[in-house]
Amino acid sequence: MTEYERSRTMPALPEHVFDQAADVGQLDAWLPRELHVDAGELPAVTVHEDRTDQDVSALLRAQKDQMRLEWGTREQGSYTGWLQVAGMGTGTSEVTVHLSFFEDSHDPGEQAVHSALDNSLERLEEQVRLRVDNAAG
Repeated sequence: MTEYERSRTMPALPEHVFDQAADVGQLDAWLPRELHVDAGELPAVTVHEDRTDQDVSALLRAQKDQMRLEWGTREQGSYTGWLQVAGMGTGTSEVTVHLSFFEDSHDPGEQAVHSALDNSLERLEEQVRLRVDNAAG
């Protein structure tokens, strides 16, 4: 099993960050660009990966009381992940994303995963800023 984790501080309250991250209709706005989530009857979702042009059955659970998202593949059980939002007490939040690959064949490698996680966290921060700015103005 291979695990990866990245964190980023965001200038917004944890509730705002979590609400944006957990909005199933907005997942494509911050997930890696080659992944597309189609929500079925939650927690069931289908994830399309452009690289392989395959659809994969997955689960997505949002636990608002814990500010946590959890996901993973269903049939294969080859991959899981979670996103945790923690308030930092100054109107900012820390977002941590963790991925676990149970089969080497599904692991794209450290450089690719770290790049995808960093880009996703940056895109999530952009979405949070847009949401907070629109709410304020």
